Amino acid sequence: MVSVRARTLGIASIWAGIALFDALQTVITMRSQGMHHAWTALFATRLLSWLPWALATPLVIRISRRFPPLQIGGWSAWLTHLAVLLGINLLATAWSIWLQWILNPWAQSGPQPLFVSALLPNFNYELLTSCILYAAIVTITLTLDVKEALVQEQTHGARLNEELSKAQLHALQRQIEPHFMFNTLNAIAGLIREHRNDQAVSMVVGLSDFLRRTIDSAGSLEVTLASELDYLERYLAIQKMRFSDRLQVDMDIPGELLPALVPSLMLQPLVENAIDHGIAKRAQGGCIHIAASLAKGTLSLSICNDGPRLMPGWEKSSRGVGLANLRSRMQLLYGSAFELSLRDDDTLKVRALVTIPFRMTAPVKVA
Repeated sequence: MVSVRARTLGIASIWAGIALFDALQTVITMRSQGMHHAWTALFATRLLSWLPWALATPLVIRISRRFPPLQIGGWSAWLTHLAVLLGINLLATAWSIWLQWILNPWAQSGPQPLFVSALLPNFNYELLTSCILYAAIVTITLTLDVKEALVQEQTHGARLNEELSKAQLHALQRQIEPHFMFNTLNAIAGLIREHRNDQAVSMVVGLSDFLRRTIDSAGSLEVTLASELDYLERYLAIQKMRFSDRLQVDMDIPGELLPALVPSLMLQPLVENAIDHGIAKRAQGGCIHIAASLAKGTLSLSICNDGPRLMPGWEKSSRGVGLANLRSRMQLLYGSAFELSLRDDDTLKVRALVTIPFRMTAPVKVA
């Protein structure tokens, strides 16, 4: 919203410009035609004659907003505008006659015309100009009000969309945590059934530490890559208790990329997918290779595993929560400026690839 002071200065500047232009044009035109008048007085008269309109403009603006002339059944509005117009025209005419009477800009040597006798002819003469000026003020006021209302509506809509996106992201992030919890608890139950109680207890402790880390980062829609890797290492520590030597992890993450922002809980579902559909299906286990690179303002992250090749039509048959959840969150965060793919690699591996815009700013928080 424009402040009252700024609006007042704006109105004053516009009318000052109009008055100066009119005074200069009148004096220069008449002098060029060889007329002989009191030029200083004429300049002052023409300059000051616009003062009533400058003072009346805020009133016209208020009347325009309170009584829109185009509203349905607006006869009372039109009558109000007509009364205000006639009143301003009468005031401006009287003011102009008084200036001429006092300053005598036409340099008349004889007696000045009577104030009252000059009022009606000048009132009629100035009426058309007053109508044009009044209509211009009303039109500009309503046009600017409509424009401001549209801007406010767009701003409000954008704010609502932002809040909705944050709420959706928050809900999706909450969805992934019980999904991981169920899988981990099933793994713990499997260790207990196999009488691997020490490993089961260690996994419970690791799960507690992992969940504490999850609570600490609750509300962060984006975190640094360093924080995400720390979170992932806690998850991998739990999985290594489950798979022992069957699970190997190799990371190739340049240090300069650690401050980059990534979606919170992005790597965990990708690594979980690699373990469940790759490493877990091989008796000898395998290795998960995690790498990051930067090219042309795009951050690329890949998770590669030694698991079996993807089955034909796996996309339609897959019912996994993790990848679908991650794709939805990335869609809300980046629109179309991301890529998430899972495909067979040329080295007989299965590779998940994520590309997102490279940014390093403060993480987004949800209240």
